[in-house]
Amino acid sequence: MAPHVEQSVRAVEQVHAEHHDSATLADRFLERLKARLSHPAFAVLLTLVVSGWAIAGLAFRGTAGAWDLPPFPYLQLALSLLAVYIAILILATQRRADQLASHREQLILQSAFANEQKAAKIIELLEELRRDSPQVRDRVDIEAEQMTERPDPGVVSEALRDSDPASGEKTGL
Repeated sequence: MAPHVEQSVRAVEQVHAEHHDSATLADRFLERLKARLSHPAFAVLLTLVVSGWAIAGLAFRGTAGAWDLPPFPYLQLALSLLAVYIAILILATQRRADQLASHREQLILQSAFANEQKAAKIIELLEELRRDSPQVRDRVDIEAEQMTERPDPGVVSEALRDSDPASGEKTGL
């Protein structure tokens, strides 16, 4: 692997390792719980428990051992509580995943601006070389001149804020 590619891979691994290391005990517990609940075996187990509950409720109907008769209000309560807790679990783990995604987006944006500045510098140097080289005829290249201008992150940000998100049209560009 080329050194610059290997360096990039290590940098991404470091971002992920730092994110993992910054996890609290609660975050790690919630991630493990989410991994277990999202496994297909949990769906099978839940189906078996609900089916067993319903079968037992119907089998013991009218006897002293009946604890939850149809329409199974306790089962409905248990499943509703389970649904609420799973929703909270999803939101809590998604919050942490969003933090990593936000960090990645910032890195990508910084990299994009750095690449734009590098490209502008390369074009500027090529234009300077073209002007200084006696073998190349001197001419005005308006597009190349415009490309040598480095992007201003503040101007780009303001143009994005001025955009109309509903129509997707940019009003400030």
